[in-house]
Amino acid sequence: MSKQQRFMGWRAGLGAGVAVIAICAAWAAQAQSAAEGSTLAPIVIEGEGQGDQGTGPVKGYVAKQSTTGSKTDTPLNEIPQAVSVVGREELDDRGVVNKIDEALRYTPGVTAAPFGTDPDTDWVYIRGFDATQTGLYLDGMQLYGYGFGAFQIDPFMLERVEVLKGPASVLYGGGNAGGIVNEVRKRPTDEPFYYTEIGINSDGNAFTGFDVSDQLGHDETMSYRLTGKIAGGEGYSDFQNDFRGFLMPQVTVSPDESTKLNLWAMVSALDQRHTGNGFFPYVGTVVDAPYGKIPRDAFLGEPGIDRGWYSQQMVGYDFEHEFDSEWKVSSAARYGHLKKFEEAPYAYDVDNTDLEIDRIGFTGRSEVNTFTIDNHVEGKVDTGPLEHTVLLGLDYKYYQLDNNQASPAWPDTATPIDPLDPQYGAPQPDNATYSNQLITQQQVGIYAQDQVRFADGWLVTLNGRYDYVHTDTDNRETAYGTSPDYDFDKSAASGRVGLAYEFDSGLTPYASAGTFFNPTVAVSATPNNAPEEGEQYEVGLKYDPTFVDGTFTASLFHLNRRNVVVTDPATFLAQQIGEVESRGIELEGKINLDDNWKMLASFSYTDLEVKDDIIASYVGKKPYLIPATTASLWLDYSVTHGALEGLSLGAGVRYQGESYADRLNTLTVPDATLVDAAIRYKKQGWEGSINVTNLFDKDYVKGCQGAYTCGYGDARTVIFKLSKVW
Repeated sequence: MSKQQRFMGWRAGLGAGVAVIAICAAWAAQAQSAAEGSTLAPIVIEGEGQGDQGTGPVKGYVAKQSTTGSKTDTPLNEIPQAVSVVGREELDDRGVVNKIDEALRYTPGVTAAPFGTDPDTDWVYIRGFDATQTGLYLDGMQLYGYGFGAFQIDPFMLERVEVLKGPASVLYGGGNAGGIVNEVRKRPTDEPFYYTEIGINSDGNAFTGFDVSDQLGHDETMSYRLTGKIAGGEGYSDFQNDFRGFLMPQVTVSPDESTKLNLWAMVSALDQRHTGNGFFPYVGTVVDAPYGKIPRDAFLGEPGIDRGWYSQQMVGYDFEHEFDSEWKVSSAARYGHLKKFEEAPYAYDVDNTDLEIDRIGFTGRSEVNTFTIDNHVEGKVDTGPLEHTVLLGLDYKYYQLDNNQASPAWPDTATPIDPLDPQYGAPQPDNATYSNQLITQQQVGIYAQDQVRFADGWLVTLNGRYDYVHTDTDNRETAYGTSPDYDFDKSAASGRVGLAYEFDSGLTPYASAGTFFNPTVAVSATPNNAPEEGEQYEVGLKYDPTFVDGTFTASLFHLNRRNVVVTDPATFLAQQIGEVESRGIELEGKINLDDNWKMLASFSYTDLEVKDDIIASYVGKKPYLIPATTASLWLDYSVTHGALEGLSLGAGVRYQGESYADRLNTLTVPDATLVDAAIRYKKQGWEGSINVTNLFDKDYVKGCQGAYTCGYGDARTVIFKLSKVW
């Protein structure tokens, strides 16, 4: 098999509502304040009067409510699945600056940035399954991506990042089996808020941002928020650099306490020379090659050729109206447009027998247009001893990707390079188009939920959903000819049932069972293109102690994923016969001990096993890349009295266990323990901070997706930041 074929195969693997609102409103009709921050603790901004509600600011590290696990503003202990919430204060304390996957380093059950640094993609795996393209959401609506047509959100835009563990099809339609990441935007605040920041890291990458919110006019019915950021400079590896930024304006109109309309838009862009990381071979990173080890900061591309950029635009609204009878109608919609380009020769060494690294060229162009809308009605109904909170809704998703990918036509390849003494500038062969597609997918779903309370503490959650999906692929001319066009219609039902009991002590044991589906896009030789499907069983215990501000979750799960598209490495023919089982345990605790101490801790063990595959020898093996065990601990202390008042210290430790680098489980990536630290000083609205990730500069491989695509974990990085609340 040629290197070109291997590379192409790997790349391919990456690679109504207004009427409903009116009806819901008619049916529902028939059924009929912010605290000013001090210099001793972070200022808490209440967005749109939300307080401790499911989309508002998190107090310290401890979130009590979420909308992610139910589409209603629900206490976390009433959601029959494990949910993790990372709030704004935690993001700032840990020094999360550029990427969403940075925010999830301490979240159990999540493998974040498994290939090491990658500035233009947020790589996230949940319970062992890739959530990067089908598991990322913004304000409860999917940021769907296929191939290289995926959006990216800057964490400075966000109030919180939430992870719902396990399948979520019953709420959101087709998506990742292992769970979802819901990124929740900042909203206009109740009180005037003016914030600016500036900073730089030890690589020489600087950033500056602003975040302002206030009333519009004098009648207190309109407010605005304007958030923006610019960042750029040098990167982790040699020659790497970038320039990025975004601007997000929004206005909230609230003519009365029961009605609210939020209008928002976002533009963002990135221009970069890629990191050299992520395409290094196993032999040369985990173990020595004939030349030894490839340096962590090696750049094995071509500085004169390498370029990547994207531009993103979004516009949307959120609307809700609450009736006197406690029934509420809600509608949200978003349009998004993305253009993305990248070109570079990548390291792609197959034989590892000489003193040079082989390379292969690549050019990719993607353009995406997408539209999503979600409408639902929720309210309360009592039927004798049963108290119901009912949710009924309909949503629609449109995603279109214009995609072109090219590499040199075999036997042409990019020139090899010496990893220890790279010489650049050699002419490279032209790239020939091997994939040229227009892919369109539409999905419409109707869903219902009933949260039933009875007998002073029992809670039953019932969910049902039905989806219709249409996928159309127009295959256009390539250097190798034209493949047939194809389209298919599929429908799927999904459900969830949960049972919980709330004790007065704060303990809530729970159990749930749910089914899911995930529509496929890539054509299969089988050739039915059925959606992936499966089920999850989960039991657990949630605890909100009465004697301290904290929340704890322990969960056991068993998850099966079927109809996985698997590819024969000899012929590259695909079949939908793959099946993978994921079982495990997750523990998480977050505590605001007092005005001085905050703490979070987590542990997860994930046992993955291939149950069926096109290659018989893979059955019984564990998928590569995902460590079985992860653990983390972060402790933060603030001085609130005396001469050092305003000083805060934080420290954390992260552990990732061994993982496999190949599907036969013959190559192992060693475990690693990382230490992070932070120091901050706050006074009179000013705050200076220093955050250090990988404090002791541990040299380690983050993960390998096969023997030819390994990535180093980040070296020690120091981030300096100065901010001011006006």
